[in-house]
Amino acid sequence: MADAKVIPFDDDRSRGGAATPRPARRRPLLGGGARRRNGEGAVSPLPGPQAPEAAAPEAAGGGAQPDAGCGGGWERRLAGGLAFLRRRITGEYEVDEFGYDEELTDQVLMSLLRPLYEKYFRVEVKGIGNIPSEGGALVVANHSGTLPLDGLMMQVAVHDNHPAGRHLRLLAADLVFMLPVVNELARKAGHTLACAEDAERLLQRGEVVGVMPEGFKGIGKPFSERYKLQRFGRGGFVSTALRAGAPIVPCSIVGAEEIYPMIGNAKTLARVLGIPYFPITPTFPWLGPLGAVPLPTKWTIQFGEPIPTDGFPPEAAEDPMLMFNLTDQVREQIQHTLYKLLVQRRSVFF
Repeated sequence: MADAKVIPFDDDRSRGGAATPRPARRRPLLGGGARRRNGEGAVSPLPGPQAPEAAAPEAAGGGAQPDAGCGGGWERRLAGGLAFLRRRITGEYEVDEFGYDEELTDQVLMSLLRPLYEKYFRVEVKGIGNIPSEGGALVVANHSGTLPLDGLMMQVAVHDNHPAGRHLRLLAADLVFMLPVVNELARKAGHTLACAEDAERLLQRGEVVGVMPEGFKGIGKPFSERYKLQRFGRGGFVSTALRAGAPIVPCSIVGAEEIYPMIGNAKTLARVLGIPYFPITPTFPWLGPLGAVPLPTKWTIQFGEPIPTDGFPPEAAEDPMLMFNLTDQVREQIQHTLYKLLVQRRSVFF
């Protein structure tokens, strides 16, 4: 395999062939009338006048029709599931220009990640209200853990906890979009290539965008350097936030560093495989596939006070000194919060 080409987030070039936007598929209306999606994911007709016999109470006994009760719950779920499958088969769903499938993400992908989030890592979320209820925002987080599970857990944290029900659109390295299956799932979940062009378009559309500027330097650092932030690039994420006028929300993640304690890196093997690093942990590769099971650490994700950028003039995005200062401010805020959370943590696992 050829060496993986990593496009830095602060590169202003276009996405190229690997990130060609896909046209959105419009969801046609089946049947005669207008339809909407109900809370279970089923498609139901818009409310209209009831037939007289449906609205009239029972004549005998004066009692109402029995409620669905226990049996109705699984019936509704079954009906919702069948309606969902019908829409997937018939193509009656939408994806945006980046390939994001909101329905699939909400009903399937988040459901698959939620047990890992709630039961295995037992993620505690703080400061979720610091993400604005509307408009674009750039969430900047530390990166660690050998495999990028921290980004996925951060996505679930925003999806399940934000009072306005916001979705996090993650920026990923092009290696993600070179892997079969992973490529499709990443696009369906709303991830896109970590380039300034895509990030700015998402922010201007009012999306919450997540970026981890440490990149492979952060996720692949040795266990001895845990919770020590690596270089944040050349400040490309700050420039993008300034152009879009979007606030920067620092995010600190504690717990991911210990899921795969990386005690070594087989660099020669990594070059042969065309990947940034080949991790050696106490369990991998010695235990084979079993060694790829992450340790059940206790996680905390804290979203810090947003740093506004809409007060700067348009030319501020080209000021290298301002970008350096804002980048350093974001990095220091994340690092300080990491140290504070580590002091408060009782145990790695509890």
